[in-house]
Amino acid sequence: MPAVPRVQILLSALLFGTTGTAQALGPQLEPLALGAARIVAGAALLGLVALVAGARRVGGGPRAVLLAGACVALYQATFFAAVADTGVAVGTVVAIGSAPAFAGLLARAFAGERLTGRWVAATALASAGVVLLVVGGGAAGSVSAPGVGLALLSGAGYAGYAVATKRMLDAGGAPEAVMASVFGAGALLLLPVFAIVPLGGLATAGGAALVLYLAVVPTALAYVLFARGLKRIGAGETATLTLAEPLTAAALGVVALGERPGLAAGAGAALVLGGLALLALRPDPPAAAPEPAHRHPHRPTPVEARA
Repeated sequence: MPAVPRVQILLSALLFGTTGTAQALGPQLEPLALGAARIVAGAALLGLVALVAGARRVGGGPRAVLLAGACVALYQATFFAAVADTGVAVGTVVAIGSAPAFAGLLARAFAGERLTGRWVAATALASAGVVLLVVGGGAAGSVSAPGVGLALLSGAGYAGYAVATKRMLDAGGAPEAVMASVFGAGALLLLPVFAIVPLGGLATAGGAALVLYLAVVPTALAYVLFARGLKRIGAGETATLTLAEPLTAAALGVVALGERPGLAAGAGAALVLGGLALLALRPDPPAAAPEPAHRHPHRPTPVEARA
């Protein structure tokens, strides 16, 4: 397997990891409203990208689109609710850390993907590293059982999205068209959010700029890269590679927000890097040379026949 799809997934995770820092530096907005606005605006941009690229084929049919879109809405809504209930650190680590395990199990159950020992080891290393990153950041705070449950739902929703989208891509869907349709469905499902939560400063210049950034960089651009990588590697491996997201967030916290993580966080970063390297950098064995298209049985020469 070429390294390119893994690099695309890692780049998408780096872009995902800028979300928290952008929110911290931007105006304080209602999290659920901001999340819904991000998906709605991102869906519009993804539709434009698909139109410009001439990508129209969506594999899997309407049911697959609706399922993947529902998973997008689920992980967005439950993630922000979990963070509000149990805090950013615990909500983030449970949601992001649980997604690879859910994705691997769902991919095994519904897509027949084989779970390799390398995937198990890489997922365990990276997930343990995410936990240490949060604990070492000194922001674990109090743990709420309902909040943890919501974060687990968010992780399961993200995993379901990855597996459902993978099946659409495997059915011949173009990455840009798949992302546009899935996020379009998710945006429609999230529209009622605007009627039940305060919109706050979304209409201000700062709020609009934040929504625009979130829609362009960690949504439209990141998910196109994500889909192109996912088309060529499994959903379980993809979800593990996206554990680079909290590592990116931690690094940006140091550089942009002046955070000073402790020794445990440094060890966690090393574990995440080790898990990602195990998946992303180990070369796969070369594929066997294909058999000739028209291979005729070997006919012995007269010398061979007399031997």
